[in-house]
Amino acid sequence: MSLFTTKGPITITCHKRIAPYLEQEVKELGFEIEDTFVTGVRIKGTINDCIKLNLNLRCASQVLYSLKKIEADNADDIYNALHHYPWENIIPDPGYFSVTSNVMNDTINNSMFANLRVKDAVVDRLRAKRGTRPNTGAELTGVVIHLFWKNEEAEIFIDTSGDSLARHGYRKIPGRAPMLEALASATIYATRWDRVSPFVNPMCGSGTVAIEAALIATNTRPGLFRLNYAFMHLQGYNDDLYQEEMALLDKQIKDVPGLEIIATDYSDMAIVNAKKNAVAAGVADLIKFSVCDFEATEVPKSTSGIMFMNPEYGERLGEQEELEATYSRIGDFMKKKCGGYFGYIFTGNLELAKKIGLKAKRRIEFYTSTIDCRMMEYELYDGSRRMVRPQEEGPQP
Repeated sequence: MSLFTTKGPITITCHKRIAPYLEQEVKELGFEIEDTFVTGVRIKGTINDCIKLNLNLRCASQVLYSLKKIEADNADDIYNALHHYPWENIIPDPGYFSVTSNVMNDTINNSMFANLRVKDAVVDRLRAKRGTRPNTGAELTGVVIHLFWKNEEAEIFIDTSGDSLARHGYRKIPGRAPMLEALASATIYATRWDRVSPFVNPMCGSGTVAIEAALIATNTRPGLFRLNYAFMHLQGYNDDLYQEEMALLDKQIKDVPGLEIIATDYSDMAIVNAKKNAVAAGVADLIKFSVCDFEATEVPKSTSGIMFMNPEYGERLGEQEELEATYSRIGDFMKKKCGGYFGYIFTGNLELAKKIGLKAKRRIEFYTSTIDCRMMEYELYDGSRRMVRPQEEGPQP
């Protein structure tokens, strides 16, 4: 029985609060969602399906193929169950594997101990079957085994991704406090952008949001920027299917005539780095970069579009006071220069967001690092309807 062609449970993980956008992506690839939870979705499929998922998904972190569920009170139960599993059918000889885990069991104070018991079980099994010991390590460059263990229930997966899919592979210079690529994609999916009208990104930093917008508009998938996945190191892997999927990625890239993506930042170095990242992503010719204060950003007229900003949140008192003025200026900029657009402000500081002085149409929940964030959506009318400040209509919802 080959896992490459045998259907089993697949869990696709993501960062907190972007599961709805991951679900949308998975459905668009033709898969049926069995369950959606806070940090992922579950479907049924084969390892061959995992190849397609790994190459195409923008919002995912890992694609996990389930091998076995275990009732486990302690780490010895994990060892005993896995020592009897036929790892010789999964890990090549000679082979290299690593172990990752997510453990919530009262008998385990350090998840590394659980990893060690998984590793010992696999090593002892393969040594008994083959007479040689496989190589193991922390680098996710070969077969990756993942343990999820909560209370007395455990599940063993093959992590078909290896390194996280949330980093899309093109960004060579991250810059200061960059937005994770998967989160950037999710925020763009959450907007009302039609992927044809202008996308304006002041305060662009290292360019992640503008680059992801260009990649989404042209249907350029993350798989084109990465050369190694954990599924490539499984016993029975056939490179032909991978090459077929890669050919499809190339084929489905599309031109978008007249696409305008504008990215600006006051920092010369930020724009230099953003351009380098855009070159690495193959979309430098689709983005107009400029060095300027956000208020001087060119906003195409006589059309609708998206204006997206991710301003600083502020941590120290002095920063907070300075940023209050900045957020107020952002509100003035949107009123004066972005009529007809939808404006989006991504922030981890809701008190600062109040200084924008406009009523948000939507507040979309996100999470970055350890910060509870919101993306505020503003419908910016172009003369046909008066902009209304929050105090004129009462408090924001």
